[in-house]
Amino acid sequence: MSEPLNPSARPATDRSVDSATRPATDRSVDSATRPATDSAADPSAAPHGEAAAGITDDLRAAALERQRRLRQEPRFPGGPAVDPAGSHHERRIRSFQPRRSRVTPGQEEALVRLWPRWGLDIDGRLVIDLPEMFDGLPVVLEIGFGMGEATAQMAADDPGTGILAVDVHTPGQGNLLGLADRNGLSNVRVANGDAIILLREMLKPESLDGLRVYFPDPWPKKRHHKRRLIQPEFLDLVAQRLKPGALVHCATDWEPYAEQMLEVLTAHPLFENTRPDGGYAPRPAFRPLTRFEGQGLDKGHVVHDLLFTRR
Repeated sequence: MSEPLNPSARPATDRSVDSATRPATDRSVDSATRPATDSAADPSAAPHGEAAAGITDDLRAAALERQRRLRQEPRFPGGPAVDPAGSHHERRIRSFQPRRSRVTPGQEEALVRLWPRWGLDIDGRLVIDLPEMFDGLPVVLEIGFGMGEATAQMAADDPGTGILAVDVHTPGQGNLLGLADRNGLSNVRVANGDAIILLREMLKPESLDGLRVYFPDPWPKKRHHKRRLIQPEFLDLVAQRLKPGALVHCATDWEPYAEQMLEVLTAHPLFENTRPDGGYAPRPAFRPLTRFEGQGLDKGHVVHDLLFTRR
């Protein structure tokens, strides 16, 4: 019997980023206790001029190279890559902020064991055959799934639909893989990396049956609005990859972002609001009400769902 799914998902209202802090080190030296053999005491032993500059540059270059290698080394052998697209795609303003937090032993085990079977690094180097990947099922792309509980619940409720779930949060990737495995969900694949590169470089035209974007980072500061995912240029790209009639479903608890979503979706000629009044939609039954979303609703937060179809 399949294990019951946890209906909770990524906090709709909690988007804190776990920042790793480096311990402070005391580099002060008491000159009164410095040994007489120190180069400061023996001027002939200290490098001067160009020689000193050369040594400093060499040390700095070696340190940078060590850091570069560490960034490129996968945290889990056979698991998701640190930077799958590398430097062969242009650098641009990102709509996501990678979150670094602790991976549990269970998540690590799922990543190592299941990534080769159900994982995909978004490297931009190949075009995916979705019918082959999902055994002919219609496929919905979900961008940003947090810890994956809601994604797993939707996959269990609708086994006739494949879900290609994209995120950059390693603990969430491991958690979703573990949920899919424990509950016998063969209709979930987990993609690691930038969804824009996936859409632009790796998916065929009119290959998707739907798009889900639930509680994306709202980037609330005005100077950061350019980082929001739902923009006219993004919709241009999405429209090329969606089949006619495909459903675009967005949800957010940040009202100014909901207003922007509604505005840009309404203005796009290839999308049509499913609401006759042109407004927001009630939460559809297929989107699980998460525990954190429920807590937000209890506090008076308003969640807006938007349902548009590809013309």
